[in-house]
This record gives sequence, structure tokens and C-alpha cells, in this order.
Amino acid sequence: MIRKKIFNNTKSAFKLKSNSDLDRAIFLFSMMNYSALVKAGSALTKMALKLHLPVETLIKKTIFEQFCGGVTEEDCKPVTKEMYGENLHSILDYSVEGKESEEEFDSAMRKKLSLIEYANESDEVTFAMFKPTGIGRFAIWEKVSEKLSLTEAEKEEWERVKNRVETLCKRAYELKVRLYADGEETWMQTAADDLMVEMMKKYNQDEVLIFNTLQCYRWDRLDYLKDLHEQGQKEGFKIGAKIVRGAYIEKENSRAKKLGYASPICESKEATDVNFNSVMSYCLNHLEDISVFIGTHNEVSSYLALQIMEDKGISIDDKRIWFSQLYGMSDHISYNMAKKGYNAVKLVPFGPVRDVVPYLLRRAQENTSVKGQTGRELALLREEKKRRRGDESTKHHRE
Repeated sequence: MIRKKIFNNTKSAFKLKSNSDLDRAIFLFSMMNYSALVKAGSALTKMALKLHLPVETLIKKTIFEQFCGGVTEEDCKPVTKEMYGENLHSILDYSVEGKESEEEFDSAMRKKLSLIEYANESDEVTFAMFKPTGIGRFAIWEKVSEKLSLTEAEKEEWERVKNRVETLCKRAYELKVRLYADGEETWMQTAADDLMVEMMKKYNQDEVLIFNTLQCYRWDRLDYLKDLHEQGQKEGFKIGAKIVRGAYIEKENSRAKKLGYASPICESKEATDVNFNSVMSYCLNHLEDISVFIGTHNEVSSYLALQIMEDKGISIDDKRIWFSQLYGMSDHISYNMAKKGYNAVKLVPFGPVRDVVPYLLRRAQENTSVKGQTGRELALLREEKKRRRGDESTKHHRE
């Protein structure tokens, strides 16, 4: 029976945090407890950057250092090496968003290629990833998803997008590096799903190297996975499923309401939890065909996965199962799992401060919107601070 205390060890969870790191995290998560503050702060940050006000240093010293590994890959090396010393792997994510030109998409692809090569060379980095709209315009993904006819220029553009995806997947396959595509908004996702299935067909014949993301706040994802599993069995390829709850809930619901279609999102947080756990269980029950990357900050889902693994006699370091959390969040899950010997990995974003602001603001908003998330982080951080104070006073007392 999995003991329900594995995630309560704050000493191992925050081992790599200095006292000042701990104080910064407590301050930031305290702020994130107030949604009005996060909204106002996000608006002010965007405005300050637009007006070229000197706020980058402030951003870098606060939210950037909490949620990013650095500005360059080199900056991230000490972070990834230190985590690897605790048996915790890394994924480097160049988190620059919102680009629109072909040159920028080609440049992003080259960056992702270099990160696939970096993952191949380094023990601590075990996955590479890319965001579909990072290597092709949102509008073209959307048009292809909606099966609309493309102009000649758009057909050429779509071929270039497909070639970029193919280039990344082929290189990952050649170097035996696991690569996943991030999940995005439903109205562009069908084209990405279809393309990633093509890549799995091609490159997941013998082992799973190519993964696609399933956002489980979508109520249709379990059926989608079952259909994909059936297709894989018929056509002889294996499935890589990165499963997450999902990041665009407000946007999805408001678009559905505005355009008058049924929302693709589960009706409640509880329904999303049930859906996530069902998708996760399905993957864990079909490991002969499906490798699963479990991206969750939810303790209940994490315990459920560990329990299923134990019940089925699955080795804790089975390479078909990975657990992941974001850098700067849920260290109590990541570090304690790594310590026990599970395959645990942190997603470590990096990039120029100004360029990663959209990513950082999303992180802040996500923390605010997930009920209980910020409170749990805060409680554990404060508990660790209290534990350290206790250790200090015991030490002084002995001296």
C-alpha cells in the first residue's frame, strides 16, 4: 500500500532552496493567492514592457527566478546538474511565444533541434519538446483543423510547417531522444493531433520516442485515446501520451459561449479530475502499447498512479512511465518521487526575460485559478521554514 506521506517531506522537497529562495517563494505564492492582484500585476507588467519601462530587473529577480532556469541553456546547466544530483531529470523549454514570421519559425525549429541534440548529450535532460504554434502560425493550424480550403500560398506555408515537425521528429528518432508536442487550444489542435499521429506511425514502431499531449479537461480525450490505441494496434505503432489537465480553460469556455457551440471542457474541476485519472489509468493498464508522461501537480492523481503501479507489480523506474511538474512548483511531489526512485522530471523554461513574460503570466494565473494549489505550496514552504528555524535553535542550544 502506498503510504500517503511520501509528499510531506519538506526537507527533501526544498533541499536545494536557500533561505532567501524560500522567502522569495513564500512571497510570490502569497501574492498569487489573490486573483485580483495577479490580474492587476499582469496588466501592469504588459503595459510597462510595452512602454519600455525598466522593469526587467524586477521581473528577473522575482517571478522569473522562481519559474525559469535562466536566460540561456548555459544558465540552466547548474540548475539541471544540481537537480540531477537528487535523481531529478530536466526538460529544457525555450519558452518564447507569440512569434509570427517564417524566419522566426525557422529559428525556433533550429533552437528545438539544438535542444534535441543537447538532450542526447546530457544525462540529466531526458526529453525535448516543442509547441506547434512555435513553429507555425496559429491561423494556419486553425484553418487546417477546420478542414477549410487553403490558398496556394497557404498550402506552401502548411508544407513548411509539416516539414519542421518532420525534421524535429526525425532527429529525435535518430538520436533516440523522447520528444513531445505541447497541447494548445482546441480550435487548432486537431491538425496538430493528426500530424503527431503521422509521426508516431513513422517513428514509434519499436519504442516510444514521439509523444503528443492530451489535455484532460477536454471531455472527449478518453474516447480519443481509446480510438488511437485501436488504430495503433491495427497499424502497428505505439503511442506516446503526455497527459495534463489543461491550460486554456477560460479561453475555451468563453469562445464556446461567444460562438454558440458546446464547450469542449469538462463541466467542473471534479469532472476534469475524474477524466484525467481515467485517461491515466487507461495508459497504465496498456503499457505494452502506450508510454505515458504524467504531467500533474495533483497529489491525488500522483498517489493513484503509484498505487496502480504497485498493484500491477510495475517497476518504479519503468521507462514507459514518467512524472513531471513545472520548475518552481510542486517540489514536494518532484523531489520526493525522485528520492524514491521514480522517473521524475522538471520542465525548466528559459529565454530572454522580456520574451518569456507571456509564459510567466500564464503560470501566475494558473496558480491563482487552481483551487487549493497555491495554499498547498504556501503551507509546505512555511512548514520548511519553521523546520529550519527549529534546526537552527537546536543547533544553537547544543553549542
